[in-house]
Amino acid sequence: MSVNLKNNEAGVFAVGGLNEIGKNMYGVQFQDEIIILDSGVMFPEDDLLGIDYVIPDYQYILQNRHKVKALIISHGHEDHIGGIPFLLQQINVPIYAGKLASALIRNKLHERGLLRDANITEIDENTVIRFRKTSVSFYRTTHSIPEAYGVVVKTPPGNIVFTGDYKFDFTPVGEPADLHRMARIGEEGVLALLSDSTNSEIPTFTKSEQIVGQSIKNIIQRVSGRVIFATFASNVSRLQQVIQTAKETGRKVAVFGRSMESAIKTGRELGYIQDENNDVIIDNRDINNHPAEQMIILCTGSQGEPMAALSRIAAGSHRQIHLQPEDTVIFSSSPIPGNTISVNRVINQLSEAGANVIHGKFNNIHTSGHGGQQEQLLMLRLMKPKYFIPVHGEYRMLSIHAGLAQRTGIAKENCYVMENGQMLALTADSARLAGRFPANDVYVDGSGIGDIGSIVLRDRKSLSEDGLVIVTATIDYQNKQLVSGPDIMSRGFIYMRESGDLIHDLQNNLRSIINRGLNENGNNVTERMIRDLIFEQIHPLIYEKTERSPMILPVLLDINKGVRKRTAKVEQED
Repeated sequence: MSVNLKNNEAGVFAVGGLNEIGKNMYGVQFQDEIIILDSGVMFPEDDLLGIDYVIPDYQYILQNRHKVKALIISHGHEDHIGGIPFLLQQINVPIYAGKLASALIRNKLHERGLLRDANITEIDENTVIRFRKTSVSFYRTTHSIPEAYGVVVKTPPGNIVFTGDYKFDFTPVGEPADLHRMARIGEEGVLALLSDSTNSEIPTFTKSEQIVGQSIKNIIQRVSGRVIFATFASNVSRLQQVIQTAKETGRKVAVFGRSMESAIKTGRELGYIQDENNDVIIDNRDINNHPAEQMIILCTGSQGEPMAALSRIAAGSHRQIHLQPEDTVIFSSSPIPGNTISVNRVINQLSEAGANVIHGKFNNIHTSGHGGQQEQLLMLRLMKPKYFIPVHGEYRMLSIHAGLAQRTGIAKENCYVMENGQMLALTADSARLAGRFPANDVYVDGSGIGDIGSIVLRDRKSLSEDGLVIVTATIDYQNKQLVSGPDIMSRGFIYMRESGDLIHDLQNNLRSIINRGLNENGNNVTERMIRDLIFEQIHPLIYEKTERSPMILPVLLDINKGVRKRTAKVEQED
C-alpha cells in the first residue's frame, strides 16, 4: 500500500515508536519538506538471539531523501538517538540537538568513524529553524536527562507538537519545564499533538527526582561499608546526585564502565556534573588507597548486561573490584522490558556473594522520567489539540492515553491510535488516514544491518533449545556406494559418551536411508536427494526417541569430486 498525501495536507507518521517501547522515529511532511523527529533504537527481547539492536526500516525516508530537511532530536536517550549512526550510513541528514545530546551523538559517530561528514547544529529552547514552507521551534520539558525539549513543527495547515519524553516535576534537579511557553503554544493553536504514552497506565504523578536524591543520601548515610551504585549512564542528573551525596557524606567516587566514564566526562565538560575542587571523583586505579567506608563505586550494569561492570563484579571476574562482606549495591533503575531475568540473575549473584542489595521502587531510589496520567492530562489541557496521536508506547498504553484525551474534550474520532508506517493527513479542518509504507523491524548484529531475517532467528532459536546433529558420510555416487560413515557429532543435543545406544541406532538407520536413496533413484541420484531423504526420515526418528527436534546438518562428501579435483590439480602442475 502506498501513501496518498495531497498538496494542502500535512502528513504525520511514525517510522518506529508505536506499539513498542523504543526506536522512536516520527515525521512531519508538507509537500516537499520532511522533518524527522528523533532516531532511536530498541533493545532486543530475549527471543532475539544474537541481536544487538532493533532499528526502524528507513525505506520511506530513503525513498524521499530529497525531501528530508532535518533530523530534530528531543533529548539524548538511546531510544531517541541510538539509531543515528545507522541512519547516517544511508543518508546524510542535518541534525539539530541540544548541547548534551549533540555531545552524546558526536561520541557515537566518532566511535563508528562517521563524525567527519556529520552536520550537527546545537539548539536551545529559543532556537527557531526556518525552512521554505515549515519551521521548527522548541520548549523546555522535564525528563531524566538535562535538555529535554518538546518540538513545534509549524506547517501551513497548523502547528504539530511533539512532546518528546516528559514529566511535570515541580522540584526537579535541573531547570523546570517551561509551563508558560506550553500554555502560549496551546493558546496559539495546536492542530495535532504527538504525546509520550509510556506511563499512561499509572494514575498518579511521577515522583520527583529530588525525592530520589534524598533517599539516596539517606541510604548512603546509613551504610557503613563500600557502596556500589548502578544506574543508567545517560541519567546525568542521577550521577550528579550521587557525586553531591558523596561530597556531603565524606566519600570518594570511582567510575567504572566505558559508557559511564564517557557520560561523566561529557557531563563535567557541559557543567551538568560538578566537582568543584576535583576532590570527589578519583582515578579508579586508586580505589584501594581509600578506606571502604569512604568509597562509592559508580558503574554500569543496572540492566544486567553481561559485559557491564556490575555483572562482572557479581560474577567475580572484574579485574579490579572484588565483593566484600560489607558492600551495599544500589540499583537505581527499573528493568527495561526484556531485561528482568538478567537483572534478577545479577541480584542473586550479588546476594550469594554476601552483598546487601537495595533495589525496587519501594526504596525511592529510582523514579521514571515519564509522566503518569495526571501529567498527561495536564499536557492535554495546556496544548488543547484538535487532533491527538499518542506515541511512544505499546498498544494498551496508546489506547489508554487516547481515552484520557477524550476525557479532556477531544472528540473520539479525532484521536488516532496508529501503527508504524501509517500516514495521517491533516488540514486545518480535516484528518484522514492516507495510506501506509513498510515499517518493519530491522535487526542489527555483529555481521551487519538488516541481513538477519526470520529464518536466521528461527535457526538460532532451534539451536539454543534443541542443539545440532552433524551427519557426515563419504559417498561414491557413480558406483552407488556408501564409502565411509555415517558418523554423528552432537552439539547441544546429547552427551555422546552416555548415548552410545542412541548413536548406534541412528547410524544404522542413516546407513539404510543412504543406501536406499542410492539404489532407488537409478543414475539420477544427486547429493540433494540424499540430503532431503536424511532430513525427511531422521527427524521423526530422533523426535520419537528423544522428544527433541535438533537442527540436522548433513555433510556429504562425493569421492568422485575429490578425485576429479586432484586430477585437475596434477594436470595443471604438469
